[in-house]
Amino acid sequence: MPTALITGATSGIGHEFAVQLAARGHDLVVVARNTERLEQVAQRLRDVQGVEVEVLTADLSDREALQRVADRVADEGRPVDVVVNNAGYGLKKRFVDNELAVEEAHFDVHARATLVLSHTAARAMRSRDRGTIINVSSVASFLATGTYSAAKSYVTVFTEGLAGELRGTGVQATAVCPGWVTTEFQERAEIGSPGPKFMWLETERVVRQALDDAGRGRVVSVPTAQYKAAVGVLRFVPRALVRRDMRSFSLSRLFRPGRPARTT
Repeated sequence: MPTALITGATSGIGHEFAVQLAARGHDLVVVARNTERLEQVAQRLRDVQGVEVEVLTADLSDREALQRVADRVADEGRPVDVVVNNAGYGLKKRFVDNELAVEEAHFDVHARATLVLSHTAARAMRSRDRGTIINVSSVASFLATGTYSAAKSYVTVFTEGLAGELRGTGVQATAVCPGWVTTEFQERAEIGSPGPKFMWLETERVVRQALDDAGRGRVVSVPTAQYKAAVGVLRFVPRALVRRDMRSFSLSRLFRPGRPARTT
C-alpha cells in the first residue's frame, strides 16, 4: 500500500486528509505536537479504515523535531508517496503587537516546515519518478492580512514554482487554497465565525476536491465556485485596496458589500 505523511493530522483539514487518504488505500504517518491526541486518532483510523498508522510527534517550529519528520520522508526503506504539509494556526495579535519569538515560530510552522519537507519529499519522489506533495495554503494568500497572509502567500507561490521544477518528473505539487472552513482554527485564534453561512465549507468537501485536483495535475486548488470567483476578482482588485485595513475588508464583502468580517 502507498504511504501518506500528514502534518497537523489530529484535527480539521489535516485529520480529514488522513481519513480520506486511508479510505483511498494509503497507510499513514500522522504528525502533530500532542502525542495523546495522535495516538487516539491513529487508533480510530486503524479500527475504522484498517490501515497501518505510524505516529510521529513533532513541533514543527523546533528544527530538530522538523528534521526527524524530514528524515522519515527521506527514508527510502519506507517510502512516502504523498506528503501533506497542513500544520498551521492563526495569531491573535497583529504583527507589531506580537513578540518576535511568536512571529518566528508561526513563520517556521507555515513556511520553513513546508520548505524543508517539500524539498526532502521532492528529491525522494523524483528519484522514484512518482509522488504527490500537497501544501495547504489559503485564500488569504491572495490578500494582505498580516503575517498569516504573508506566510500563506509564500506557500502558494512556492508550490507553483516547485510544480514547475517538477514538471515531467512524475511528481505533482499542489497548493490548496480554501477560504473559511469549519475547524478548530477560529476557536484557537479567537476570531469567531465571521461572514455569511454560504461562505463556510466543510473539511470533507475541501479535502476531496484537493485530492481530486492533485490527481488531475492541478497546481492551485481553490475549493468551490464561490471561492474560485473570489480569487478571480482578487486578481483584478487594485493592490491599494487589498492593503487597506483588513478588519473592514474581507472576501464576504465581495458578495455582500458593507458587511464587515475577517478572513481566516
